[in-house]
Amino acid sequence: MRTLYSLLALLILNTGFSQDYYVYVAAESDDQVSVLKFDGKEIIETDRVSVGIMPTENEGPHGITVDPNGKYWYLSLAHGSPNGSVVKYSTENNEPLSKVELGLFPATMQLSKTTGLLYVVNFNLHGLMKTSTVSVVDPEYMVEITKIKTGIMPHGSRMSPDGNLHYSVAMMSGELFEIDAVDLSVKRILSLDNNTHHRNAMHHSKLKPTWVTPSPSGHELYIAANGSDNIYIVDTNKWKVKEVYKTGKGPYNIAVSPDGEKLITTLKNEGAVSIWSLKNREQISRIKTTTSIPHGVVVSPDNKYAFVSVEGVGGESGKVDVINLEQLKLVASAEVGKQAGGIAFWKIAD
Repeated sequence: MRTLYSLLALLILNTGFSQDYYVYVAAESDDQVSVLKFDGKEIIETDRVSVGIMPTENEGPHGITVDPNGKYWYLSLAHGSPNGSVVKYSTENNEPLSKVELGLFPATMQLSKTTGLLYVVNFNLHGLMKTSTVSVVDPEYMVEITKIKTGIMPHGSRMSPDGNLHYSVAMMSGELFEIDAVDLSVKRILSLDNNTHHRNAMHHSKLKPTWVTPSPSGHELYIAANGSDNIYIVDTNKWKVKEVYKTGKGPYNIAVSPDGEKLITTLKNEGAVSIWSLKNREQISRIKTTTSIPHGVVVSPDNKYAFVSVEGVGGESGKVDVINLEQLKLVASAEVGKQAGGIAFWKIAD
C-alpha cells in the first residue's frame, strides 16, 4: 500500500497535477464583481462582471455568497430607491437570473444548508439610527418571506455549521443576535458592552462589533469588535463572553479554518491580517497586505489558503491577496475593481 501511495505521488509530480482555487469578490465603488483563479502560485482574474441596472449611479455591491452546490452566487446591492436588493447569478456564465428588493443597505448574507433559505442583514447605513432587520429570502423564487427585527446597523452575519441558527452583530447597539433559522424568531440576544439588553435607539456601542463567525463545532462564536481592537469569544452553551483577544487596530472581518485550528481577521486600520492559533490561543502571525484597508477574508476548504479582499484608497485599484496558512506568508496578489469588499469562496477544481 505504501508503494502504491509513493507511485501515485510520483505520478502527480511528473504530470504537473495541480488544484485551482476560485473566489468571487465585489468591488463596491466600481459596481463590478471579479472571478479569480489561484493555481497555487499565481492568482489571475478570469472574468469581470458589471452589476446593477443604473449606469449613472453607484449601486454598491457589498455582500456576496455562493450556494452550497456551487451553481449560483448572490450579490447584495446596497443602494436603491430607497431600498437595496439581492441579485441571483449563475456560476456557469455569471449572468443575472432574478432580483428581490429588501431593506435599507442589505449587506452580508449566507444560505442555510438546513432550510435552503438566504438570510440577509439590512445594515441601514444611511437611514435613521433605529433598529433594523434580517431579511429571509427564498432563493428559488427570489421572494422575501419575512423581516426579523434585530439591532441598530446589523452587519456581519453567518450561519451555524448545522444551518439551524443564524448569528449577526449590530454595530451601533453592540449586540449579538441568535435567530432560529427554522421558525424565524430571535432566540437569544447578548449585549457585548455591558451584558444588558439595549432597546434604546440612541445607544452607541463602544465596541462596534462588525463581524461574527462560529467555530466548526458551533460551540464558540468569534466577534470582531472594531471599536475596541478586540476579538470577543462567546460560549454558545453559556451564552456569555469567555475570552477576549487584543488585536491590532480595527479588526473588521473574521474567518476560521474548516479544521478549527486558525482564526484570521482583517485589521482594517492597520493594513494587515492577524492569524491566531485557536489551539494555543495566541497570535502566530501578522501579515501586511499589498495595499491599504483590508476588508473581507475567506479560507479554502482544504485549510491551505486565506483569500483577503483589500479596498485601497481613492482611485487606487482594489486587491485580492493570497496568504499561505501553512507557511504564514503572502504568496500572491491580483488587482480588481475599486473598494474590493465582499468575498466568497466558490470551488476547488483539479
